[in-house]
Amino acid sequence: MASPHPARAARTTGIALLMLGLTSTVALTGCGGTADEDDGKAGTKESASAAPKGAVTREQAAKIVDNYAAVNGKANKTRNAKLLATVEGGQLHEQSKADYKTFGTWTKADQSDYEKPFSYQDRTYYLPAGEDWFAVKATASGSKTPALLVFDKDGGAWKLVSAVYSEAPIPAIDTNNHGLATAVAPSTRVGALAPDDVSAAFEDLYETGGKKAGTAISHTTDPAKGALKLYNERDKGNLAKWATKKFFAKDPAYGTTYALRLADGGVLAVVPTAHTQETLLKQQYMGSFEITPNKEESVYNPAKRALVTDTFQGMTLATLPKSGKPSVIAYEYRMTDSK
Repeated sequence: MASPHPARAARTTGIALLMLGLTSTVALTGCGGTADEDDGKAGTKESASAAPKGAVTREQAAKIVDNYAAVNGKANKTRNAKLLATVEGGQLHEQSKADYKTFGTWTKADQSDYEKPFSYQDRTYYLPAGEDWFAVKATASGSKTPALLVFDKDGGAWKLVSAVYSEAPIPAIDTNNHGLATAVAPSTRVGALAPDDVSAAFEDLYETGGKKAGTAISHTTDPAKGALKLYNERDKGNLAKWATKKFFAKDPAYGTTYALRLADGGVLAVVPTAHTQETLLKQQYMGSFEITPNKEESVYNPAKRALVTDTFQGMTLATLPKSGKPSVIAYEYRMTDSK
């Protein structure tokens, strides 16, 4: 998933796999911004009381990020999901639990990297005025790819709930509100779509090749090309002789979208998303053949079967311009189940 750990960032598997060892994967990415919080110390009581504030100060945010990295490092060492849950939640934790579960299928090198302690460097804090969450653009030690991290309150504790690594350039975030960022309601339409509409549009690339809801978003970004490649190759390869492959949009495990206003008036959004991949034996082979799950699928269900249904939970980073098509510029997926 989009974990802050560099090993996870490198592992980001997107969609793929199946029978006869056939496997396809998709890469992923993230984003960022900047802003210090105004300290509210104006010359008068009136101006001081009017100064907007974020959920935390920059110093408090730094301590929250440091604590997350420290606890995450300890949890990764022994794949302790319960410990990790004290500092991580939402869609990100769904992906982390999948990492822990499939850890045994990884290469020794990936396992070793994953267990190494890490820290976040080159941080830029985005503290939305009047909101109870905040975002950080940072790079994990050992990595050169920046990530956009979103922290929110869960059960009274600050937890990292989203993290998307991005190779694509990140547009500038508006921090003109006393140095603070400006949050945008996920249901607010910006140009062609609202942030809440992005998941359905992006998943349509897998489901129909972008012929329905997917017509609303750009097909030219790397994430879009990766999704369309999987759709276009669903009936190709050795597997196609024996079975059909289809993708279906699914409600994400955690549906909260986070959006920030960009300097140009557009919006940058972290959007949860999910889909299933169904591989079904063709009718003429039913009763005579079975699909053998690959290593990752076997972790969830090792049984040979006529239908293999894999669930992928993901997160996307999307830009919504005031005019023109929205774009998914980065994404993260993990297989979280296979039946």
